[in-house]
Amino acid sequence: MSDLIDDPSSGPNAHEYTVSEISGAVKRVIEGEFGQVRVRGEIGRVSRPASGHLYFDLKDDRAVIAAISWKGQAARLAVRPEEGMEVIASGRMTTFPGQSKYQLIVDNIEPAGAGALMAMLEARKKALAAEGLFAAEHKKKLPFLPEVIGVVTSPSGAVIRDILHRLRDRFPRHVLIWPVAVQGQACAPEVARAIEGFNALQPGGPIPRPDLLIVARGGGSVEDLWGFNEEVVARAAFASTIPLISAVGHETDTTLIDFVSDKRAPTPTAAAELAVPVRLDLLAWTAEQEARLGRALAQSLTQRGQRLRDLSRALPKPQTLVENASQRLDRAAERLPAALRSQTQQRRVHLSELTGSLRPGALRNLITTARARLADRSQRLQPSLLNRDIDRKRRDLTATSDRLTRVARTQIDGWSRRLEGLERMRQTLGYTETLQRGYAVVRGDGAVVTTSAAAAKAETLEIEFNDGRLPVGGSAKSKPKPKADTPPEQGQLF
Repeated sequence: MSDLIDDPSSGPNAHEYTVSEISGAVKRVIEGEFGQVRVRGEIGRVSRPASGHLYFDLKDDRAVIAAISWKGQAARLAVRPEEGMEVIASGRMTTFPGQSKYQLIVDNIEPAGAGALMAMLEARKKALAAEGLFAAEHKKKLPFLPEVIGVVTSPSGAVIRDILHRLRDRFPRHVLIWPVAVQGQACAPEVARAIEGFNALQPGGPIPRPDLLIVARGGGSVEDLWGFNEEVVARAAFASTIPLISAVGHETDTTLIDFVSDKRAPTPTAAAELAVPVRLDLLAWTAEQEARLGRALAQSLTQRGQRLRDLSRALPKPQTLVENASQRLDRAAERLPAALRSQTQQRRVHLSELTGSLRPGALRNLITTARARLADRSQRLQPSLLNRDIDRKRRDLTATSDRLTRVARTQIDGWSRRLEGLERMRQTLGYTETLQRGYAVVRGDGAVVTTSAAAAKAETLEIEFNDGRLPVGGSAKSKPKPKADTPPEQGQLF
């Protein structure tokens, strides 16, 4: 920049520079002196506009540097910058003439040691715990024997092979694999989308909805497993309506998804063991329960039989039970003739008393009363009333007969139309209609032939056209009589 500064003693004759010239000179100096640098500091004021660029500050206790990561660079960052996080940012220094400031164009961000990552993880863990994401009452019970298991992991690693092998050994199940990146910048969003995608499947749809989810990854460093510490993954696991098992890392590794999931497995293999029981153990347990049930049933039958025999010994003999009743029956049989004679005598006396009251005068009165009732009833049986009633009934019968006739005629017409339609369909589908379209039927020795080999073996051939049959080869007299009413099978028309 020294070539742009004249000697101040030159006074009014000093060269005048434009603002753009000064700004360009400063830009060249800064980019020349600090081309590629690594800057350690604390992140502050993170901004992510809709353009996809990333703006943030790098600061320490005495200074602040503006930093920017363009859209393509931000997508490749291994660590998503968050406010308060101590990092080492790599990039190049430049200036922004529009605001007369210098800034760092960042293309890579690294945590400033595991301590900073753990501090950030602990802060995030406390925030999610305060929201209740780790509460035990939100944990869902794992199904005893899921029909379909969804696995979120890398499809090419050893993890999925271990899970499938363990499931095959214990209890084979239908497994759906959702391939995701298990480390790097794409890990967190892909895992979150996989969990949400499995939950979005509808029961009974073309893709079966899993009854259980397993999110799995092998062991690694804190940086490798950091995608499973992202808040978006934890919230997706918490929102899952399908029970979820987390199996991320080895037994000593702990990530945020472990606290949110319904069950944590120390390894992916252990996750498969938690997902399904051992089939052979279930068969053994079933056999044992069956044997116990058989023994219990046999013992119960034995006890009940013994109880029945004990009760039967306390019952009296059948002969003893009927002795008194038999004696009472004999006594009643002895008294029955005398009782019949007494009843007969009483009935005779009562009949004599009734016949004594039937004098001729009383009979005349009864006859007169009966004749009066008969005359009263005969007056009500007038022929005109009966004729009107008969006419009305006749009209009703005629109307009903007409309706039945119309209904029957309508039904018969409908049947006729259906029968005519079926007849037209039969004629259309018959092979004679096909002959009218230019096809022919070939018969050899009276039978329909469909191959050249069968035709070569036949002594005589006959071709049926729409307007008749034509013999081909052989003698007409030696030709067997074809079955004229037998139509060819489907596919035998030429």
